[in-house]
Parts: sequence; structure tokens; C-alpha cells
Amino acid sequence: MEYVPNDHHHQGTAHVVLVPFPLQGHVTPFMKLGHKLASHGVRVTFFITEMLHKRMEMAAMKKLDGDEQGHFRIVSVPDGLPPEDDRKDDTRLTKSIFNVMPGYLEDLIKRTNDQENGGKITCVIADAIFGWALEVAEKMGIKNAVFFTSAPGALAMILRIPQLIESGIIDANDGSMRKNEKIQLSPSLPAFSDADLLWYYPGSEQMKRSTFYYLCLVNQNLKIPNWVLGNWFNELDPSADDLLPNLLSIGPLLANEQQSTGNFWSEDLSCLSWLDRQDLGSVVYVAFGSSLKFSQQQFDELALGLELVGQPFLWVVHPDLIDGVATGYPSGLKGRVANLGKIVEWAPQEKVLAHPSIACYLTQCGWNSTLESISMGVPLLCWPYYTDQFYNRTCICYGWKVGLELCPDHNGIVTSLELKKKIHELLSDNDIRANGLKLKELAWNSIRNEGSSSTNFKQFVGQLKV
Repeated sequence: MEYVPNDHHHQGTAHVVLVPFPLQGHVTPFMKLGHKLASHGVRVTFFITEMLHKRMEMAAMKKLDGDEQGHFRIVSVPDGLPPEDDRKDDTRLTKSIFNVMPGYLEDLIKRTNDQENGGKITCVIADAIFGWALEVAEKMGIKNAVFFTSAPGALAMILRIPQLIESGIIDANDGSMRKNEKIQLSPSLPAFSDADLLWYYPGSEQMKRSTFYYLCLVNQNLKIPNWVLGNWFNELDPSADDLLPNLLSIGPLLANEQQSTGNFWSEDLSCLSWLDRQDLGSVVYVAFGSSLKFSQQQFDELALGLELVGQPFLWVVHPDLIDGVATGYPSGLKGRVANLGKIVEWAPQEKVLAHPSIACYLTQCGWNSTLESISMGVPLLCWPYYTDQFYNRTCICYGWKVGLELCPDHNGIVTSLELKKKIHELLSDNDIRANGLKLKELAWNSIRNEGSSSTNFKQFVGQLKV
């Protein structure tokens, strides 16, 4: 059932600009949001950097201008760095974007609103870190919203930063925990410790400080917008609704078959026909998002672990997965597992997780992956890497109880034996499976016609069109 506004006078007058942070984990949910808005009769302009647009087009192997009967268009602008820059330094890229993109956004709004065709931009929906986009919207007198692409627990933690500093629990400079205690964020989520902090960055003090700095900015940015949209459903954390007066949970946002979700790598669709040939509930799906890097030693242990488990596996190994100079797979491994596993560079993840052959998902616990897995009722094996992934793991294992965590040894390595042990444990745990199916049902109910997320989304679209 599509939402059709009763008031024909306002129909089609809403035109939003979406401004995502240029990382895969942000672009994908923003693309899904854009398509969903367009299917509800809202005009959408997707505002990204030229380098990102190029990368998405190469991955899709086609020109991406938009679709949805002219309701969806992509506009790309320079990110301010020279073309030969490899853009691997997130901090530099972010600084450059903060410098140049506000001007481009203002220009886009002016140009569009001066045209005669009545498609005036009426709202900017920005990533939580892009306070500048909200300020441009305010300056130009149009509505604005933040689309928060992480979990409700992450939002709660960010909103609590000032109180945590004030009560002396964390350090104001870098967010380090001063007291060794567990903090309860919400009655429906597990307490967190210092290893769950969103700015926890094992091995890099510099990244920890920088992440903490940006999250303090996000805390400020959340005070500006008319709406904050959350990519989750109410039952995952019923108390999240009380975090902000203008918060609307509208998730899970799931992909539509025909639409691009802005992938940075080409999806290898051959894995779907391979899955068709596997037994029901037999395949271990292994994918770690787009920014995780393993040492060669850790990569080898993972590869040998998958061989040891002896179950069919589908493993996503994108070109940047190994840190430093890669020597490739352990000797002879590819030959030995040729009949057991399939290795691809990038997979159509939602389709994979929805496939009846999938038994469990070995993941870094990024929020998109976590939510997609929950929506498909797939048990999770958790191996977090940085930022919100640690607290997502705690919620998965000790809050919702739909997964288990992998424990590194004293050298910080997750061994092949640990992997084998945990996968077997996970696959034989009926409680985890039952909890997963219960959450899946709640997720789908929330986006059906009268569900909480569906109702919130329609309310938002209604307000956009006024």
C-alpha cells in the first residue's frame, strides 16, 4: 500500500536534499531513504561528492542519475581535494568537505529554487555529523532533519556525553572512562563499559580523540533539526522515543529489488545461484562491511577457521580487506575449500541474508548489517572493529540475545579454534534462533501498514508536504 496524501493541492510540493557522509555505511541507508521518499511522491536530490558518484557508477556499471519517474536525481560536487589524492585519510576528507560543501549546497538550493518549474527544495535531510548542512537550511529558511544511521543505543550514548563529562565518568578531552563502572543508558538496553564507548578505537589514541570530537559535534547538531529520523523500529528500544521530542523511528529501511543502494563495489550475483544449491540453513555468511582491515595473521586464522568449521561458507573479501602488503590466502587453502565455500568481492547482502540457505552471519556489527540480519531473523556472530560496533555487539549478545561474541586471545587474535567453537555453539542454540525469529516478526510488523515505523514515516511525509 502506497501512501497517497488526501490533499491534492500539496501533492508533490515536497522536495528534499539528502546529504550523507561519504562512507558506505552511511550512503546505503540514505539511498534506501531516498527511494522510499520518492515512492511516496516526494522529490529527492541526492547530494554527494564527485569521487563517490564515480565510484558508485563504476560499481553499478551504469550511469546513476536517478529514477522513480523523475522523482529521484543525483547531484555531485567536488570534495575539495585534488584528483590524485587517494582519500584514504578520513579526517582530511571530512575537513575538506566541511570547507567546500556548504557553499555548493547553498548554491544548489538557490539555483533550484529560482527555476520556474515549481520544484522548490523544501527540506534538507543531513547526516548527523553534517551540522553545516542544517545551518545552510536554517539560513535559507527551509525545514531540516537529521537522519541518524546508527543504533538507538548509539544515539542515547551521544546525547549523554555532557552528563557523563559533568558527573566525572568520562574525560572531557578524549572521552576516556575515569571510573571503572557500567553505565545504564536505557531500561531496555544492556549497560555499557569502557570497551563499548562509541569512540573506542583499539590501537589508535588519535582516532579515538578525533571520533570523540566529532561525536561531541553530533551532540550539538541534534539540537538543531525539526526532525531526527532513526533507522530502527520501536521494539528494539522502546525507551528511545523519549530521547528527543522530534525523534521518529522509521526502520528497518530495506532495499527494493530494482534500485541502486549506492554500492562502492560491484555485487557478485553468482553467489545467489550458489546459495540455491546449498542445504537449508547450512551456510555461514562472512562479511565485514567496507572499512575493516585485517593483519595477514588474522586473515589466515579466519580462513583456516572457516575450513575447520566444515560448513559451506560465503565469504566477502573486498580488495582492501588485508592491511599492508597482502600475501593472499594460506597455502593450498583455496584448493581445499573449493567445494565447500564461495569467495566474492562484494555481495547483494540483503538478498543473501534473506536466503533460506543462510545459517548465521559472521559480522563486524555495523548498524546496517545488524539491522538487515535482525530483519531476516539470522543469528549473528560478532567481531566488532571500531566505533558503534562494540556497543551493537553488547546489545546483540546481552540485550536482544540474538548472537554470540568472538573472544580474541592474549595477542588480540581471534583464532581458528575460537571461530570453530563459537559457530558450532551458535548453530546449536535454539534460544538465540527463537529470539531472532521473534525480532524478525516485530521488524516486519513495524513497516507494515499500521506498524509503528510505517505510521511514523507517513507522518513525516505528511509534514514535509505541508
